[in-house]
This record gives sequence, C-alpha cells and structure tokens, in this order.
Amino acid sequence: MHLKIKEIFKHYGSVHANDGVSLEIHPGTILGVLGENGAGKSTLMKILSGEIEKDSGEIWINGHLVEIESPSDALNLGIGMLHQDPHDFPSLSIRENLLIDTINGENNPGDSFKVLEELMQRLGFSIDLSGMVSELSVGERQQLELLRLMWRGSQLMMLDEPTTGISQNQKEALFSALKKIADEGKSVIFVSHKLEEIQNLCHKTVVLRKGKLVGELSAPFNQEEMVELMFGRKVSRISPRRMKTEDFCLEVNDLVIDDFRMRIEGINLEIQKGEVIGLAGMAGSGQRLLLRVLAGLEPPMEGTIKMDGEDLSSKSCFYYQQRGIFYVPSARLEEGLMPGMSLHEHVYLSDPCSPFIVNKKDSIIKTGEKIDEFKIIGRPTSMIEELSGGNQQRMLLALQREEAKMLLLENPTRGLDIDSANWIWSILRRRCEEGAAIIFSSADLEELLFYSDRILVFFSGSVSSGIPVSELDENKLGNMIGGMGWKELDE
Repeated sequence: MHLKIKEIFKHYGSVHANDGVSLEIHPGTILGVLGENGAGKSTLMKILSGEIEKDSGEIWINGHLVEIESPSDALNLGIGMLHQDPHDFPSLSIRENLLIDTINGENNPGDSFKVLEELMQRLGFSIDLSGMVSELSVGERQQLELLRLMWRGSQLMMLDEPTTGISQNQKEALFSALKKIADEGKSVIFVSHKLEEIQNLCHKTVVLRKGKLVGELSAPFNQEEMVELMFGRKVSRISPRRMKTEDFCLEVNDLVIDDFRMRIEGINLEIQKGEVIGLAGMAGSGQRLLLRVLAGLEPPMEGTIKMDGEDLSSKSCFYYQQRGIFYVPSARLEEGLMPGMSLHEHVYLSDPCSPFIVNKKDSIIKTGEKIDEFKIIGRPTSMIEELSGGNQQRMLLALQREEAKMLLLENPTRGLDIDSANWIWSILRRRCEEGAAIIFSSADLEELLFYSDRILVFFSGSVSSGIPVSELDENKLGNMIGGMGWKELDE
C-alpha cells in the first residue's frame, strides 16, 4: 500500500498532539515513527486507524483521497492497527475471538481457521487455536492480533510500541514476521521510542517532537542524530544512588504460589528499607504472580509475608494498602486506571480521606498540583484515556500515597523513552530515600542491572535467591533467564 498524509492537525484544547504532520510510505517498506512520550505518535496512528478524527489534513491511499471516520473504515481500506494493549476478549476462547470477525456469516469458520493455520506457518508463529485468550502471554496475543489483521486483508500494518512487556524471543519472532510481511509488498508502520529496534528493523524513520515532524532518516541510522532529533539535546541514562539500609521492610518465608499454570515453591526474601529488588525472567514465568501475592491480590498457598513482625498472608489487599504496600500494574488502562474518568476523579478516588460529597473545585486544584509535580501533559478535566502511555504511567505514580512503605511495580517504564524513564526512576529513588522499598519486574535487562540492588531470576517454576547486581552482567542474567547457570548458582 502507498500511503501519503498531508498536514495532519489534531488539538486537545491547548495541546497540539499533531501539528501539521506530513509523511509518505511506499509498498514493501517498514517505516519507523520515533519520538519521546507525548510527541504525538499514538495520536497519528489513532487517526489513521479511525479511532479518532483529525481536525484537518488529507489522507491519500494509492493515489486516492480518503476519509477515515471509524476503525471499520480503516479496515475496509486495508489499514490494520496493533495497539500497545491487545484488543481482544480474554474471557473467550481464541476461536470465539476469531469468529467475531466472520462478518454476517460471509466467512466459513472452518475455512477461516485453515487460512489462519497457513498464515501462522508462513509468519513462524506457534499458537494453539483451541485454547483460551486468557492463557496467552501479551506477545502471543499480539501475534494473534497480527494474524487476524492479515486474515482481514490488511495491506498496511501499524504497530504502536509492540515490544513493551514481551520477551526477547517473542520480539525476535515479531520482527521476523514483519520483515516477511514487507517482503510480500505490504507496508508496515512501526511506532517506537527504542533506537535499537528502529535500527534493526526499519528501512526509514521519521521523528516527531511536540506534535511536529522534525526529521526523516534512512538506514543505516546514526543513534546520536536520532536522540538529538527526539529530545533536542543529548540524553543518557542517569546513574542511581544506592539507598538500602539495615532495617527490614518485608520478610517472605517459605512462600508457595500456585495457580493453574505453574507452581513456585520455597521463595525466601528479606527486603531492606530503601532497597530495590528486580524480578527477571521470560514473560509468564511467575514475576507478575509474585507481585500480586505480595500486594494481597492473590493468596499464597503456603508460607508467610511479614511486615514489622505481623503476618499479612491471610489479609485482604485493602489491609496491605493500610500497611503501606501498593501495586502498580503493567496494564495501565485495564487494571491501574479507569477509562471514562477524568484525572481529577482519579485523584479524588485515590485519596482515602476524601469526603463522600465531591468538592470539584478542590479536586481540580489538587489534581493541578499533581500534574505540575509529575510533569503530566494533560488537564485535570482530561479523560485518562486521552493521555499518552508515558503520561498515564506518571499519573499512576502520582496516585500512589506518599506514606507508601513498599511499591510493587510491573514493568514501570514500559513504553517510555529514556528521558521519561529517567524521570520515573528519579521519583522512585526519592521514595527510596524516604525509606520505601521497591520490587519491580522488567523485560529490559539493562534496566534491571542498572537500577536493582539485587535480582531474583524466574525460570520454569524456580526462583533464585536475591543475587547482588555486582555478581551479574547482561550475558549471565540472560543465560539464567534461559535456564543456564543455575547449577553454578546452587554450588
């Protein structure tokens, strides 16, 4: 597909999400769209996918001027969108999810599944179509969505930050599939803030900054040039200060976690105040399950979770919060925030001292203070879903109470550029200075090694003890995640 857009504008009040963006993509090309959080990347993709309407500008497909007013318009024109968070129905089976697309009975389900099987083989995916969507990892759900779009006949695939929260193996499988799709003459738009991904995958890239297109580059790319185009200056990861003390914050003894997918036994951990513990492993290896158990959202099968000598393991998640333990999930809009509600409504509901009757004026003033403190691009009356992923993450952190003794974070910098990640960790380190401890999971090995004091590695139902980062490097940590090096650790 040949796509050309001219002078696309989209405003949200005084915020210029897209400010006269023009670009072009040819068949067989993988075009990268690079930019910091809030640069307008997702807004542009939502306009092209029909999720939101542009204020002005033109969209040309194969030489024809078109109007895209809904997602069905985009699909009918051959444009498919793969969002950061998969748009599917986890409570349904994979086959039921796919049957939703058999429009008016025009497609024979048996023929459809045969075509999907052939597509899977062609793209190198391996998904059991007889299973439930809820049993799939985020990476597998993305693969399923890509298969669905291919099956629907999409000629232009748009992917918005697709590698956040997926394993390295799943990322490699995704990149291989996208290259095959481009080789077939289809077009791909790949939205990311990760320079290495753009370098490894894309033929060309455009850079957005504050809603404007500020540069267009062709492979091979110069990383320093890309960074300066993104931020208008040089940016590097800020080295953290180690803050742990000798005082214990939480003690985990002989913990056993069990759900229908796996059983993890013998988790023992003493967490010190001011300490940062990283959780490493392939997606679905138990990191998320441990975080949810430590937050009181899932009960342990055996063992104790103690804070100041008190066993919390049989208490509710609300009691955990009263004791100062808070959980920040990776799925921002599914678990952490409430679509359809404004920022000031989130702030009001998160305050345990809020009266029953809402004082809207006071709520807006307090939210404005949070917006300034956490550098959120938005207004108190903005709907939470209008914010970019990075600003939603900042909002999630803004909602965490200042008296928190422990923060449990699932992929805290998921989908964030390096500047935003630096800012997030500056806030987290400030919490450590105040005596809070942090346990976080991440698929980014560099982030785990850079910010953690110790790391727990998960593999096939096993969990290592807390390994000091001084004893690890990316190669050793990567091998352990893949199941190698555990024998030496035991010795």
